[in-house]
Amino acid sequence: MKIEFIEVQNFRKLKSCRIEFSDKKTVFVGANNSGKTSAMDALILFLEKSQRKCVTSTDFTLSNWYGINAIGRTWLTNDNSKPVDVSVSSWESFLPSVDVWIDVKENEIHYVSHLIPTLSWEGGLIGIRLRFEPKNTEELLKEFCTSYRAVQQTITDANGRENCRNLNLWPQSMRDFLDRKLQTYFGVKAYILDPDKLEEPQDGVAKVQKLPEDSIPLDREPFDGLFKIDIINAQRGFSDAKSFDASNPSNWVGGLSTQLRQYFSKHLNPSELPTPDDIDALEAIAVARETFDIKLRESFKPAIQELEGLGYPGFSDPEIILTSKLNPIDTLDHDTAVQFNLMKHNESNEEAQLCLPEKYNGLGYQNLISMVFSLIRFRDEWMRKGKAGKKLEGSDSIIEPLHLVLVEEPEAHLHAQVQQVFIKKAYDVLRNHEQLMNNDKFMTQLIVSTHSSHIAHEIDFASLRYFRRRYAEKVNDVPFVTVVNLSSTFGREDETSKFATRYLQATHCDLFFADAAILVEGPAERMLVPHFIRNKYPELDSRYVTLLEIGGSHAHRLRPLIEQLGILTLVITDIDSIGQNTQKKVLPKRDQKYRSGNDTLKTWIPCKEKLDDLLKATDEEKVSTDSTVRVAYQCAIKILFDDKEQEVLPYTFEDALVLTNVKLFKKVTNANGLLKKMVDALNSKSLDDASLAMFDALENGKKAEMALDILYKEDPTKIDPPQYIANGLVWLEMELERKNVDFILEGTIVGGAK
Repeated sequence: MKIEFIEVQNFRKLKSCRIEFSDKKTVFVGANNSGKTSAMDALILFLEKSQRKCVTSTDFTLSNWYGINAIGRTWLTNDNSKPVDVSVSSWESFLPSVDVWIDVKENEIHYVSHLIPTLSWEGGLIGIRLRFEPKNTEELLKEFCTSYRAVQQTITDANGRENCRNLNLWPQSMRDFLDRKLQTYFGVKAYILDPDKLEEPQDGVAKVQKLPEDSIPLDREPFDGLFKIDIINAQRGFSDAKSFDASNPSNWVGGLSTQLRQYFSKHLNPSELPTPDDIDALEAIAVARETFDIKLRESFKPAIQELEGLGYPGFSDPEIILTSKLNPIDTLDHDTAVQFNLMKHNESNEEAQLCLPEKYNGLGYQNLISMVFSLIRFRDEWMRKGKAGKKLEGSDSIIEPLHLVLVEEPEAHLHAQVQQVFIKKAYDVLRNHEQLMNNDKFMTQLIVSTHSSHIAHEIDFASLRYFRRRYAEKVNDVPFVTVVNLSSTFGREDETSKFATRYLQATHCDLFFADAAILVEGPAERMLVPHFIRNKYPELDSRYVTLLEIGGSHAHRLRPLIEQLGILTLVITDIDSIGQNTQKKVLPKRDQKYRSGNDTLKTWIPCKEKLDDLLKATDEEKVSTDSTVRVAYQCAIKILFDDKEQEVLPYTFEDALVLTNVKLFKKVTNANGLLKKMVDALNSKSLDDASLAMFDALENGKKAEMALDILYKEDPTKIDPPQYIANGLVWLEMELERKNVDFILEGTIVGGAK
């Protein structure tokens, strides 16, 4: 048994999305504010029964409050001439819900007998909707209308009083009412879904099935006995004892010593339900207690005799006897219960040991050890190890066939290397039990949300689920999220999949967390474009933009991935002019029937091969149809050369940079290598001669070395980017600003996300 996928509806930005789970590890990735945390919270709040009371009005998708407030206004304006619609179905399109689709095998049907959708069902998918809905709409109507009308009457009675004009009395609307009363009138109810009505998402948006009007909620918890859920929150608190949350102590992890005490109490305590294996320990405790009692009484004898000398306890009073109680758990209840021995080879010689308390170990390793021990504890509780199992003997409790473990942002307080260790070992730890290894009777699914490229780098990319931000586009709308299953990109055997996998594994995975991406041609652009952004484009510099050196001839290979992610992307590449019937590189010229050798320009954007067509292409033609990708390549520029304004066609980034900054580069002295050749070319008799000299110099020039020389010799703030790059960066900056809108109200942008 396993969870195949979930469909989340009307929960924050998760307006209607499907999230598919891998059999073992599923990792949520995406840029900041893309919905990863919302997805984890939806799982926690709906699947964990004890957490459902934590659902608040802010968990509703913001734009849905227009519809909910409209229901309230309809109730208020009803004149009793016709019945008021108090059905839950009128709320259905606004209510937060999580549909859990479980894949059940034939030999597991006995677990789900209470969830079978039809008599003809013989295994496969079973769907359960957990919906946060009104418990009793009639009571909600009565209370809301009474409260609202009382406020309006108060305002009417106080009309004209100066000190009442600015009062904001409660409630002003249904939203205002539910901000206070949500948990009183709402709760989670479960419904059985029909697998035959399941539809595939359309453009990433889940086609959530509508419940029949006569649907009856289940009268019991649907997942009791099906799966055990355990959670490691992002704010774990084990690095600071002061972070204990008294309102929710179950979420507090504490230090390793605290966890060891809890584990000992639940699984190992010899005083609880003793077995023959515990006899030796219990005898040792009894001997120790007896010895300590003798010493205790001897030590207190003078003081007790002194009390008796004062006439107390007296002839008729009982005798004072001191006795001790040794509790094994108390032996671990101190700050140094867990220590780290620095002399590993002298464990048997206490005098030779050098030990420090756990708090003196590095915070990163403390957290790693504590998190891994949490996983061990989750596993052993699930498998009823030790005393935990013995306490349940004779009860109806069974081991659930599925263990669902949720880990939020494990990178919190973990160093880069430690993050990689954790994600590689976590699932193995959860399965390291004799009943779990190579046994599909019990399944474990680990769900991790992260913003760490180190974690993403260490796992199979097919396990990644990318949270793609979709932007507000119409009035009274908010941004929403769709989730991309990257197994469709990285799970294939074609060349595109292989290239994307090898490239990302060889570089980094920042692409999965960026607001935008810039793909550049070579090392010179990689070094200088960040300086252009930092010094010329402050708004762009404030965003998380990742820069990838991919090479113009390979940028198109990432096209399927870029389009799946829907991430804003600027491709900075070279026009790569070649002859009409040859592959020989040539200096760009108009009307020569030259072509481009750049596969990105020929097969992706603007999908043109002729050089003249590329030079004539408009800005609109350089942008993809969905406005998420723009290409930037050399274009004709006008410069002042020999006191005359002339047009020039650069061949590549380096000559375009020099020709854009003629005055600056003419002043360069003591130049070497390619930079010197470029500076010398500026002293040619004509602009055509200068362009040809630069073209020849670039044939075997060291471009990266030239970029380093420029950064060393010149102030980056004084260097202007080539026009084609400037145009691309302006487009990227404007698109980020335009699409990063939090809310659209009556045609007015309200609150751009930062």
